[in-house]
Amino acid sequence: MVRVHVLVEGQTEEAFVGRILQFHFNRHNIYLYPRLVGKPGHRGGVGEYQRAKRDILATLKQDASAFCTTMFDYYGMPGSWPGRETAAGDPEAIEQEILADISAEMGGGFNLARLIPYVQMHEFEALLFSNPKVLAAGLESVDESSIPQIRDQFANPEEIDDSQQTAPSRRIARLDCSYQKVNDGVVIAKKIGVDTMRATCPHFNQWIGRLEALMGPT
Repeated sequence: MVRVHVLVEGQTEEAFVGRILQFHFNRHNIYLYPRLVGKPGHRGGVGEYQRAKRDILATLKQDASAFCTTMFDYYGMPGSWPGRETAAGDPEAIEQEILADISAEMGGGFNLARLIPYVQMHEFEALLFSNPKVLAAGLESVDESSIPQIRDQFANPEEIDDSQQTAPSRRIARLDCSYQKVNDGVVIAKKIGVDTMRATCPHFNQWIGRLEALMGPT
């Protein structure tokens, strides 16, 4: 059995990991334990790097037999995050910088394989555009053609950009002002399914594949 602590930035990601990804990984004998970064009562949002860094380090030190991964949004990520100012839309650059920074703090004997940073490109709602039909059906009074019109502007859902006007969540909210991230977003995500998300979102697929590989050959 493999245990993986998943540090997330908000309640939506926490619910997504606990209610959807967990079932996917159970069949691989991998068990995910999602937890919000920050102090109890924190309402979400990626926040400054030092807060997440403290939680990552504490998790790695307190449970030395487990792995740790993250699920943070590139969208809205402050410049305090390593590599954020020069990432130019590439979340993998930030992931590499996080790994380098944490490994330096942990010392020379740290096993790099224990930490798998994942920064979403650009936020959770991008995954929902993996199936425009299901997304449209899950929103109130939305013209079914409006979702494909957004999706078809990009090579894949993850490239839907991160400005305050055109980020995936902002686009959805303009179509349906009643959209609730935690409730509606996770319900829609469950209907779409992890496999469909993996087929259309390459960076997300890479992350899932790396976690699956923790179990080793079967």
